Amino acid sequence: MKLYGITQCDTVKKARTWLASQRQDIPFHDFKKAGIERELLERWLDQVEWHDLVNKKGTTWRQLNEAEKEAVKDRDSAIELMLKKPSVIRRPILESKNRIVVGFDETVYSEFFQNEHA
Repeated sequence: MKLYGITQCDTVKKARTWLASQRQDIPFHDFKKAGIERELLERWLDQVEWHDLVNKKGTTWRQLNEAEKEAVKDRDSAIELMLKKPSVIRRPILESKNRIVVGFDETVYSEFFQNEHA
């Protein structure tokens, strides 16, 4: 199991605080500092749609010019953008046994861990 995100992201901080409160010691991968691999993005995109991983509400997306935004129209172009600008990836992403949860919601995380230990 691993948590992916950016250390300075408020939502990632909330997820990490919740995980600690539940005594879940989950390794953390900061993809802004450590990067992200194409294979990982492809594995995630086997489970969710590309538009669920690209954070169009974030600063990184808003800073793109119109041509860059319009170029993101399918899985492959989304992967290229996420590789080039990892901070555009919606976060956090919690992965376990090739299952992922995108974003943070206490109820969803609780259910995720109940299912993992069932």
